[in-house]
Amino acid sequence: MDIAYIPSPSHGVVHLGPIPLRGYAFCIIIGVFVAVWLGNKRWIARGGRPGTVADIAVWAVPFGLVGGRLYHVITDYELYFSDGRDWVDAFKVWQGGLGIWGAIALGAVGAWIGCRRRGIPLPAWADALAPGIVFAQAIGRWGNWFNQELYGKATDVPWALHITSSTDGRVPGYYHPTFLYESLWCVGVGFLVIWADRRFTLGHGRAFALYVAAYCVGRGWIEYMRVDDAHHILGLRLNDWTAMVVFLLAVTYFVVSARLRPGREEVVEPDGDTPDGDAVALDKKADSEADKKADSKADDEADETTDKKSDDKKSDGKKLDGKKPDAKTDTESDGPAQSKESVEPAESEELVEPEESVEAARGEAESAKKV
Repeated sequence: MDIAYIPSPSHGVVHLGPIPLRGYAFCIIIGVFVAVWLGNKRWIARGGRPGTVADIAVWAVPFGLVGGRLYHVITDYELYFSDGRDWVDAFKVWQGGLGIWGAIALGAVGAWIGCRRRGIPLPAWADALAPGIVFAQAIGRWGNWFNQELYGKATDVPWALHITSSTDGRVPGYYHPTFLYESLWCVGVGFLVIWADRRFTLGHGRAFALYVAAYCVGRGWIEYMRVDDAHHILGLRLNDWTAMVVFLLAVTYFVVSARLRPGREEVVEPDGDTPDGDAVALDKKADSEADKKADSKADDEADETTDKKSDDKKSDGKKLDGKKPDAKTDTESDGPAQSKESVEPAESEELVEPEESVEAARGEAESAKKV
């Protein structure tokens, strides 16, 4: 009985003359462009400058590719370094094999270098890029479809993936399309981060932390369905343990960051432009302008008060100058009083003078008698 299924491509590469065009590589490249495009829009909406996301991506993307490949090669070393294997295949990235954990970890190092060179906080840049990264993962997962890899357990559901290749231990049949499950989950996570970022004004790396935590939840149950070879610890695949640890770290960062640094960064880039369509940024700009006007008004009032006080002092000085003649007048008016006082002794002297004249007259009379 025929069942409905998702067909697999017969070839994962198309040759354009001597140039091979590989489906896996195309998915990675398209994903990078989508991440940079969306990240640039979100960065501008936060007040950043156009082109900054792309400039930093020049550092982050190569580091991420190297980190993703290193994680895959280290955790699946037997595919390249065991008997009968060629270690040169470890460098053939186009054949598949990029670990998202290593890509994010080492890509963050590259992003940190780029942000440091531009004087930009890494958490703010990561928040702007978070939805774009997870959308890039959703696109990149279709590279697994081109390579007929990373599928789940056998199934007869209508959306089963039909595997036709028998190379590298594959068994043709119908399997759960775990690449499709993860792709759809990543799309959902991307929209979740966009919504939460707008609804709760996430900042200081919390939008990125939400993306990481939400992705880990989906990766946990999708990883459990996969049947490809993997290392197991206590009955669980290595990537399941990695997802649990990273989930706890992301949630811890989200909670601690919300307590220590609530809200969102007011300035994400020196000399950045304020977007026309971002209401939050406009409100902040309006508040800033209002504060400047209030400060200017307060300064003007202070200047007016100072000028008024200065004028009052000047007028008081003039009044004091005007009172100086009065003081003189007072002095002159005091003159009669002083002269009056001085007259009193003069009068007493005049009173003394008659006594002297009487004595003189007596003396003259006596002398006349003697004569």
